[in-house]
Amino acid sequence: MITTILFDLDGTIIDTNELIIASFLHALEGIVPPDFTREHIIPEMGKPLTEQMQRFAGRDAVEDLVVTYRAYMLDRHDEMMAEFPAVKEVLEGLRDRGIRMGVVTTKARLTTEKALHFLGLYEYMEVIVTIDDVTHPKPHPEPVEKALLALGADPARTAMVGDSMADILSAQRAGVTAIGVAWSMKGADYLRSFNPDHIIHEMADLLELVADIAKEEEHE
Repeated sequence: MITTILFDLDGTIIDTNELIIASFLHALEGIVPPDFTREHIIPEMGKPLTEQMQRFAGRDAVEDLVVTYRAYMLDRHDEMMAEFPAVKEVLEGLRDRGIRMGVVTTKARLTTEKALHFLGLYEYMEVIVTIDDVTHPKPHPEPVEKALLALGADPARTAMVGDSMADILSAQRAGVTAIGVAWSMKGADYLRSFNPDHIIHEMADLLELVADIAKEEEHE
């Protein structure tokens, strides 16, 4: 039985894909070759921002690029962001079933909380673990383990829902159920290559999946 669900943020419950891509392209203008496009960015999404910037820029010192990225993101934040379909309804349904929830993200706390408040999702999350709160970000298990500790949650009764390799591996390494989302920009087949326990095709599938897992355990 699943009693706790942790969610990745960007690309999972909040559609910030275009905002992220635009922020990278803005920050990297004049730094990367002219043929650098969104197709170079998408495979790296979900990884820590500094790590991505270092890879794209080809240098270790990227603090200036990170500052530019975050300034652009904050400026365009509200106009380029939305929740994915049925997210709030599903979170409400999960809360009604007594399931505790949290966010585990490689995003900074400032923009994480801004997004959750802006879309009215903050109230559903009992714990928020961001890149600012850990030494080792996803795909290391530390962020998921930190959320489990804060909630006093049992890993065997916890699921992590995400759209990237980092989410799946972090969940697996922390001993929780790994759930991939088929609306990932990387695609469902990409996520399946990391052997998640489940793939959901729309947010409403999560309610059905939780119910199915509970029924299976009743018959064991």
